Amino acid sequence: MKLFLRLAIFLLLVALAGGAWLWREARLFLDTPAGQAGKQELFDVPQGARLGKIAEELEARGLVTSARNFVLLARWKKQENRLQAGRFALEGGWRPEQVLEALVNGKPVLQRVTVPEGLTWWQTGRLLEAEGLLRFEDFRAAVTDPAFLRHYGIPFATAEGFLMPDTYLLKPPDAPAAPDAAETAEAVAARKVRARAVAGRMIDNFWRKTAALWPDAGDRQGVAARPPAAKLKNWVTLASIVEKETGIPAERARVAGVYANRLGRGMLLQADPTVIYGLGPGFDGNLRRVHLDDAANPYNTYQRPGLPPGPICSFGAAALAAAIRPEQ
Repeated sequence: MKLFLRLAIFLLLVALAGGAWLWREARLFLDTPAGQAGKQELFDVPQGARLGKIAEELEARGLVTSARNFVLLARWKKQENRLQAGRFALEGGWRPEQVLEALVNGKPVLQRVTVPEGLTWWQTGRLLEAEGLLRFEDFRAAVTDPAFLRHYGIPFATAEGFLMPDTYLLKPPDAPAAPDAAETAEAVAARKVRARAVAGRMIDNFWRKTAALWPDAGDRQGVAARPPAAKLKNWVTLASIVEKETGIPAERARVAGVYANRLGRGMLLQADPTVIYGLGPGFDGNLRRVHLDDAANPYNTYQRPGLPPGPICSFGAAALAAAIRPEQ
């Protein structure tokens, strides 16, 4: 009995000592800034990044003293799934709870948004609006403005196909958008300028990422490296169809070759994605025979010969490379 009592007391003392040690370690972690006070660091949180990976990067950058303890802190506060994506201004002199608060509830210096391949311009606009970066109507006005399109060398009625899919770091608005009735003229103008700037950045990114793909691009520089308008129209339109038809890299050149051969022989393209695009944002996902028979749809390649009037989505560089050099 005495042995059991002694053992129980010993285990209790060990537990108390362990608890005291853990409490001391926790307080030391929570109360100790990892870096120098006043020294600001820009820290990126990728979309969908794991908490453990973020914590490891914070430790490596000297923003917390322990990645493991930061993970435990986030889980203890039930905030492990609430970290925002974006670029944040963090200070080395902050305690871990301040760092966590900034990543969960703070306003990013730059907001990270991913625009995937295959979106139409209106889907891209809705995505950017959902992220709180701009208003859809301002984006629509920008990507359909003839002067804007001429400035960026786009030979179509919209910027469709030229809004390069990518992950962007964009500066969020300074304040949430006010109701229209409460907005000043200056606020409205700033909104429109912002939408044009975002669309322009995506188009600049298109020209930069495709510069090496155009034939003879190595012999030219800058604007001169862009192909003639007629070839540009054909290539980007075909690339957008390839993007919608397949997401498998190995198939892209073959799909482009099928359509190039049909064009060369004067056959109808008969591409479902072009018909769907012509139906617009209201398409309910069910392509019917009546849609395929509708010759009034300018994008109906079951009824109209040749390529449609323009691109039908944003596409990646791989789809464009396939369109320029299709499989024979």
